[in-house]
Amino acid sequence: MTAPLLPNHLVVPVVVIDDADQAVPLGKALLAGGIAVMEVTLRTEAGLEGIRRLAELEGMTVGAGSVLTPAQVDEVVEASATFVVSPGISPDVVRRAQELDVPALPGISSSTDLMSAVALGLREVKFFPAGLLGGPKMIKALSAPFGGITFMPSGGVTLDNLGEYLALPCVPAISGTWMVEKSLVNAGRWDEITRLAAEATAAAQAATV
Repeated sequence: MTAPLLPNHLVVPVVVIDDADQAVPLGKALLAGGIAVMEVTLRTEAGLEGIRRLAELEGMTVGAGSVLTPAQVDEVVEASATFVVSPGISPDVVRRAQELDVPALPGISSSTDLMSAVALGLREVKFFPAGLLGGPKMIKALSAPFGGITFMPSGGVTLDNLGEYLALPCVPAISGTWMVEKSLVNAGRWDEITRLAAEATAAAQAATV
């Protein structure tokens, strides 16, 4: 079984890049703000090359998001992604990640999804889209019959509500986009991204004291 990812990171930014040249400056900006993990999605053609370049950035843990097929698992692992995230749960994707000894965080939205996750031997899942599915109250309800499962809420998580999620013992980390908004990345506003990352890190740490 692969080592757990979430206990090591309180805030996991979800990154969409249009140009692979944005990847390393963005990674450096996040590191300067105290965030040492990135989920780079495959929503653009630059995502895979961005992962490849970020893998050489010392101190940064780089994963791939929007992974939909086993073939994409192979591609992102070859590019040196160290974890894979999916919007839903696919046994084929999870099993391929497990074969390659890479943590997989599939998206779940129901108890049925969680049953599938348990059957695959998973202990960590993504709860997506968290804001539309009932937020912290829904996670609390789902966690009751699934002891030992930890959740990373994603979708609708903000600076204002991250504390509500992290207050739950079954939520060791949250996922969000507000500190890496596409407009900021495309404008090269690295100082602003560092400020937002530091703000998010401080809020998350305060919520878990």
